[in-house]
Amino acid sequence: MANYEEIFKKVVSHCKEYGFIFQSSEIYDGLAAAYDYGPNGVELKNNIKDYWWKSMVNMHENIVGLDSAIFMHPKTWKASGHIDAFNDPLIDNKDSKKRYRADVLVEDYIAKIEAKITKDCDKAAKRFGEKFNKEEFTSTNGRVVERKKKIDLINKRLNTSLSLGDLKAVKLLIEELEIKCPISGTNNWTDVRQFNLMFKTQVGATTDGATDLYLRPETAQGIFVNFLNIQKTSRMKIPFGIAQVGKAFRNEIVARQFIFRMREFEQMEMQFFVRPGEEIKWYNYWRESRINWHKSLGIDEDKYRFHDHEKLAHYANAATDIEFKFPFGFKELEGIHSRTDFDLKAHQEHSGKKIKYFDPEINDSYVPYVVETSLGLDRMFLTILTNCFIEEQLKNGDTRVVLKIPYILSPIKIAILPLTKKDGMPEKARKIMQELQLKFNCQYEEKDSIGKRYRRHDAIGTPFCITIDHITLEDNTVTLRNRDTMIQERVSLNKMEAIISENLNLAKYLQFKS
Repeated sequence: MANYEEIFKKVVSHCKEYGFIFQSSEIYDGLAAAYDYGPNGVELKNNIKDYWWKSMVNMHENIVGLDSAIFMHPKTWKASGHIDAFNDPLIDNKDSKKRYRADVLVEDYIAKIEAKITKDCDKAAKRFGEKFNKEEFTSTNGRVVERKKKIDLINKRLNTSLSLGDLKAVKLLIEELEIKCPISGTNNWTDVRQFNLMFKTQVGATTDGATDLYLRPETAQGIFVNFLNIQKTSRMKIPFGIAQVGKAFRNEIVARQFIFRMREFEQMEMQFFVRPGEEIKWYNYWRESRINWHKSLGIDEDKYRFHDHEKLAHYANAATDIEFKFPFGFKELEGIHSRTDFDLKAHQEHSGKKIKYFDPEINDSYVPYVVETSLGLDRMFLTILTNCFIEEQLKNGDTRVVLKIPYILSPIKIAILPLTKKDGMPEKARKIMQELQLKFNCQYEEKDSIGKRYRRHDAIGTPFCITIDHITLEDNTVTLRNRDTMIQERVSLNKMEAIISENLNLAKYLQFKS
C-alpha cells in the first residue's frame, strides 16, 4: 500500500511540474478541494470530453446533446428530492476536531480487509505459480473466506442502517469495529448527523427581494426538465437519450484524494428514456456498453470491476458502479442507474405540467422510464494519469518518466523539434508545423538538447516527436520518434502525415460493441 501511496504522491507532483493541474488560488495559499487545469491538463480534459461525446452522441442516431443552465428554479430540487434527502452522514472526532463521513470511515475499514485478501492472493500466487486458481483460492481458503464474510456483514449492517436513517446504528458499527481517527488515533466520536450537500446562494438586486437558489449538485435534472423540449424539437422516438457535459457542485465536507472528490467538478451524463417494463433490458445494455467504452482505451481490464448496489437510491430499481483501481484502492468511476419514472413524475407533479410521451407503436401515452450513465470527468482524468504514469528503466541504465496516455487523448500529438537553432532548420521546422497543425495539436520547441526535449515530451505524453536536421534540408526526410518504443525511423515528409494519422485514427479506439 505504501508503494501505491508513493506513486500517487509522484503523480500529484508531476501534475504541477508539467502544467496539468494547479492548486486553486495557490498564491493565497490555495483553496482546499479546488483545482485549476493547466495548459496540458485542459487539453487532456477536453480530449476526454470529445472522446466521450463522439462515442455517446455522434455515434448514436438516437442520442442528442444538451447544455443546461447551472442555476435552476428552486422547485426543481424540491421535486428531485435533493432538498429533503441529499445528505451525507457526518461524524466528528472530539480529540482531533476533524470531521469525517461516517460511511467512508467504514468503507476505508473494509478496504483494509480487502487489501489483506489481495496480499493473501499474491502470496498464494507466488507459492503455486501457474497452478494458482484465484477463484478457487478465495472460495476455499479459510482465512480469506472469513474475511469476505466479515466484509459482507459490515456492508449489510451499514447499508441497512443508512437506508433506515438509523444514525445511532452507524455510530455503533464504527465503535464496534474500533475505527480510530487517522489524526488523533482515538475513537472518541460524536453522534452521527446528516448534512445537506447543496450550495445555497441568492439572486436579486436587494436582500429583501432576493430569491434562494442552489448551485446544481448534478446535471441530470437539467435533462429531465427539458425532456419535452428536446423530444419534440429533435423529433425523437423512444428509446432515445439526452447527453450533457457540465459542472456540478457539492459542499463536500471530506473532500480528499486530489481531484477524486472536489466541491466543483464536471460530469458526463446521459439519460436514456425507455418504455416502462423495458428499463432492465436497457440497464443491462448500458452496463455492458459503458465497460466496453472504458476497455476501448486499452487500460488493463483487471483494474475495473462492477459494484452492484444493495442499498438503492430513492429513485432507482437497479444500480451499479464501474469502479477503478486507483492508487488508494477501488473507487467509483461511473454509475449506471435504472431511475424508473421517478424524475419525470416528480417534475410533472411539482410543475403542474403534463410530461408524457405518446408512443405510436402501442397507441398509448406514458411517463417514460430512465436509465442513466454518469461518469465523473475529473475522475476519468485521474484514471488516465494514474494508469499511464510510468517510471521506466532503460537498457542503458537510465530512467525516464513517461505518460503512456492513449494517443487519441494525449494533450500534444506531435512535437516539432529542429536539431539546432541555425542552418535553416528552424525555418523548415516551422513550415512543417504549419502543414500539420491544422489536423493535429502540435508544439514547436528548440530549447535544450534533443535528448532533454525527448524526455520532456515523454513526461507530458506526446506520442510523436519529429526532428528536423541537415538531412531534412537535403532530401525532405525527418526522424520520427515513437514515445512508447523510443524507436526512431527516417520517414519521408510525403508519408509522415499518413503514418501519424493512422495511429491517431479514432476508429481504432471506438471499434467496441455499443
